[in-house]
Amino acid sequence: MNSRWAKPVLFLLCTLPFCVLVYNGFTNNLTANPIKEITHFTGEWALRFLLITLSITPLRKITRKNALIRFRRMLGLFAFFYACLHFSTYLVLDQFFDWNEIVLDVAKRPYITVGFTAFVLLIPLAVTSTNKMAQRLGNNWRRLHSLIYPIAVLVIFHYLWLVKADILPPLIYGAILCVLLALRWPGLKLGKRPVLRHT
Repeated sequence: MNSRWAKPVLFLLCTLPFCVLVYNGFTNNLTANPIKEITHFTGEWALRFLLITLSITPLRKITRKNALIRFRRMLGLFAFFYACLHFSTYLVLDQFFDWNEIVLDVAKRPYITVGFTAFVLLIPLAVTSTNKMAQRLGNNWRRLHSLIYPIAVLVIFHYLWLVKADILPPLIYGAILCVLLALRWPGLKLGKRPVLRHT
């Protein structure tokens, strides 16, 4: 594909889950509990985009396609976009801006506590995602954006504590996260061919 069209096409692909959600809403196809369906749908896509974002660096090293790195910011912002939809659904449709109830939920329910913490930590990453902010922050920008790792762990625990019976999906996502973190291990050399020694 022409590199000029790569980003627009990726952008459209990233909006597809949102378009499906809107379509299902207009066609009354959001199950018997639409608020729960929207909450789970947006939360799961936020997690998926978070993992896809984390996969860019190891994938770039394995394939030696350095151009992949230019898609990482967009993917990370889409993770934040779906996280915003997820949190907004809880804030508006579930709690109706009942701040007292929200504070009690955050304080007393572990899965909401870790989920809210992960969302708050995502905000500075989204705000500082521009080139100008990266230049302004210098080395601190990398330190700040390394928060994506604990954020991903918190999201996995949020999902795991949320479900009551079917824990397989969060365990699968957790396993994927473990693999992605292992691929970033400093001693692991990716994308390098072994040196053949002639005897």
